[in-house]
Amino acid sequence: MADVILETRDLTKEFKGFTAVSNVNLKVQRGHIHALIGPNGAGKTTCFNLLTKFLVPTSGQILFNGKDITGARPAQIARMGVIRSFQISAVFPHLSVLENVRIGLQRRLGTSFHFWRSERSLESLNTRAMELLAEVGLDGFAHVLTADLPYGRKRALEIATTLAMEPELMLLDEPTQGMGHEDVHRVTELIKKVSAGRTILMVEHNMSVVSGICDRISVLQRGAVLAEGSYAEVSRNPQVMEAYMGSSDGHLQGAH
Repeated sequence: MADVILETRDLTKEFKGFTAVSNVNLKVQRGHIHALIGPNGAGKTTCFNLLTKFLVPTSGQILFNGKDITGARPAQIARMGVIRSFQISAVFPHLSVLENVRIGLQRRLGTSFHFWRSERSLESLNTRAMELLAEVGLDGFAHVLTADLPYGRKRALEIATTLAMEPELMLLDEPTQGMGHEDVHRVTELIKKVSAGRTILMVEHNMSVVSGICDRISVLQRGAVLAEGSYAEVSRNPQVMEAYMGSSDGHLQGAH
């Protein structure tokens, strides 16, 4: 029996008569990189918002490590180890890269509101913060203002601040969106690296990213799961090709 870290059962979300997510049954296996893909408007982001409790489902269940978290609040599931990258993204542009990661570490310690404490009490976190920056290739940028970071490096910083929260399950929402080829490659390699010993669920448009690093892929269309499997399996599925390309002879590679 596969070790399932996250499961949804008939997860459904309706907005005023419009069904954005319809009876979605997902099983994310521990240690996998699992991608949610699908054409625009397929319900991927709504699904993510349900999983991270930013939206309340109309019906259905969400289980994390076998525990029903359907009624949990965002802060509760974050404490359990379900962390979405933008929840704690580099939201402090006028702090240094190191300071942003340190704030992520503080949140885990529960001292996030102790801004009145002397900065010296935070220095103990510097060693761990520098280790995390090294893990994402930002150790040379530690003292750079976050606002001055190149775009692709900002995404690496988001991943570092996410790692600071010690996630058991990382949710990455379009991690390569808006990036040039070089940045896409760097961030893809980074995701592969940080996935060791962790589970990642990601929404991603770029098929070369998905084909290169994902163990399993769920394809959504009109809020429902159209297909699921490895990249090889879903890319051969005629329904998936049609959903992406409008014809059954299309290739999934075109779906960026």
